[in-house]
Amino acid sequence: MKVNKQYRLSYTSRAQEIVNQMTLEEKVYLMSGKVSMEQMMEDFSNGKHYNWIPYPAGGNERLGVPEMKFVDGPRGVVSGNSTCFPVTVARGATFDKDLERRIGQAIGKEIRAHGGNLFGGVCINLPRNPGWGRSQEVYGEDSFLLGAMGSALVEGVQGENVIACIKHYAFNSMENARFKVNVKADKRTEREVYLAHFKDCVDAGAACVMSAYNLYQGVHCGHSDYLLNQVLKNEWDFDGFVISDFIWGVKDTVEAANGGMDIEMCHTKYFGEKLVEAVKNGQVSEETINKAALRIVRTLLAFTEADNKEYSKDLIGCKEHIHLALEAAEKSMTLLKNDQNVLPFSKEKTKRIAVIGKLGNQENIGDHGSSRVFPEYVVTPLEGIKRIAVNSEVIFNDGQDLLKAKELAKTVDAVIFVVGYNHDDEGEFIENADDTNTSQIIGEGHRFAAGGDRKGSLGLKRDEIKLIKEVGPLNKNSVVVLIGGSMITIEEWKNDVSAILMAYYPGMEGGTAIAKTLFGDVNPGGKLPFVIPAHESDLPQTDWEATEITYEYYHGYAKLEKEGKSPSLPFGFGLSYTTFSISNARFEVRNNQIIASCEVENTGNREGDEVVQMYIGFSQSKVDRPVKVLRGFERVSLKPGEKKVVSIACPIEKIKWFNPDTNKWELEMMDYEVYIGNSSDSKDLIAGKVSIGSRVNS
Repeated sequence: MKVNKQYRLSYTSRAQEIVNQMTLEEKVYLMSGKVSMEQMMEDFSNGKHYNWIPYPAGGNERLGVPEMKFVDGPRGVVSGNSTCFPVTVARGATFDKDLERRIGQAIGKEIRAHGGNLFGGVCINLPRNPGWGRSQEVYGEDSFLLGAMGSALVEGVQGENVIACIKHYAFNSMENARFKVNVKADKRTEREVYLAHFKDCVDAGAACVMSAYNLYQGVHCGHSDYLLNQVLKNEWDFDGFVISDFIWGVKDTVEAANGGMDIEMCHTKYFGEKLVEAVKNGQVSEETINKAALRIVRTLLAFTEADNKEYSKDLIGCKEHIHLALEAAEKSMTLLKNDQNVLPFSKEKTKRIAVIGKLGNQENIGDHGSSRVFPEYVVTPLEGIKRIAVNSEVIFNDGQDLLKAKELAKTVDAVIFVVGYNHDDEGEFIENADDTNTSQIIGEGHRFAAGGDRKGSLGLKRDEIKLIKEVGPLNKNSVVVLIGGSMITIEEWKNDVSAILMAYYPGMEGGTAIAKTLFGDVNPGGKLPFVIPAHESDLPQTDWEATEITYEYYHGYAKLEKEGKSPSLPFGFGLSYTTFSISNARFEVRNNQIIASCEVENTGNREGDEVVQMYIGFSQSKVDRPVKVLRGFERVSLKPGEKKVVSIACPIEKIKWFNPDTNKWELEMMDYEVYIGNSSDSKDLIAGKVSIGSRVNS
């Protein structure tokens, strides 16, 4: 049974009957998380990690209402020892919606096997600046990409009858200041840039939304009547329930309840008895409680009764899911440079290999915050290379002694630098949260680690830049493998090596995927889910400790294009070991959709994947709009000489603009540019036009 919105709403009458039988205290109990800070600390002291088991909330045994059982994400199931997939930004680089749907199904199965029923890991915040510490948890910089990939994950997770929770709603893209910053934005920026992807995932059927810690327009997001009631529940007709971000997501009983918060997670501090008292003294109406209770009961019943399947614990970290994690890592690999086709390396001719850089021998799967997954094993880049290049001598050097690294580089057939970031450099940050117990949770091992927003530059560390610049030119077969959760600038050193491969944080089988790509067992087909600017100043500047900030309309590739600035590498860019031609493009308007089609041919001698991208341009607009924006993509696999027709459709809805004067989405009747190709760079695109006239249903 597919638990879509229509199916969930069919439970309304029964849920209402149950709510009608409840006391006020029972209804408020539904809105209450059950995991105290003390219980969490006890888990940590016993060697267990955060969310070791699903975290429960609410429930009513008397009336047969199940508990909500929360499991975090998004790179896999946080509970127990589960499959660790590549981080979300790596999966964004695959541009593969079918793959993300299958990952969602695997995650849903593992959650069911753990006894959970809600996945709190559909993270779709938009990074205004790629220095945001949790950029690794989202699909990239583009709202359309976030919405499309997030929707695929929602569909996959809910396909296993697990509630998918999208987060953090909204404007959460600063980590160090997330508990205090007040974000401001004009109405067009709000709707077109920062909320559009949340609506996409709601439209895809997401049954839960998590609020953000930060403030928006002066109001905590967990208290925001505007965001939670007016926009989400009323305007978007969201039928599910809202939960708070953990521990600090609710600051006031009355404001949160009246503002649209349905469940305080993961413990009860402001709801519970305080909320019962607020109803009794007239500060919160019982009707508000009734509405929340109905949403909770309806959703939980619909998902619980959709099937009676048993999910064996053997599913957790099973071979099939690990193979899927490897597939995702392989498809995420993004080749940024390959002079003289130095890659792939020959296993026969590459007899001595140097792996240089301390990250080469690290189990580096992302930050150590709430998204951390604990798989049974992790394959490091060094291990992966040794397993693939079985007949080669593989020598590791941490790169700390430049002289030794130089001497080594001169004596080997290939040099592989593994450089970038780890959990100390970026990730979730909780050190300054307003709770004295928080400092006890900071630490290594099974606890949180303070990563935070990137400090200083968006490039590599100075010692790694020096290493590449001095050692790279000594061997013509030199490649840099970049590890990290977001964009890393390359201008300073890109000419000192022959090849660059972006590997992101590639999950438990990441070392295998890196090695298979370097030696040609895998043909890289990933594409950049962000622009790499030539200058960091081309991006929106951010004070990561700000208490107030205004989010502008333009960021990322759209900002660079609007200002006429050339990037180092464009959004959507990625090389291959084969070549592709895109031809015979056609553009038309049909059935309230803009449709772009083309022929894609593999003109090389290797099987490979290409990501065909569709952009829409607005040069005729009477209002300020981007030069062009992504509005569709398809990943296609082709054998040598094979040709396929790829057709991409963009709903007319997706080219409207939000008019703040009328408070409505409006369609301009004009000519629109339509582009199809394999990156956002104009030289990689075929351009055409379509006319949208009054005959099109707006």
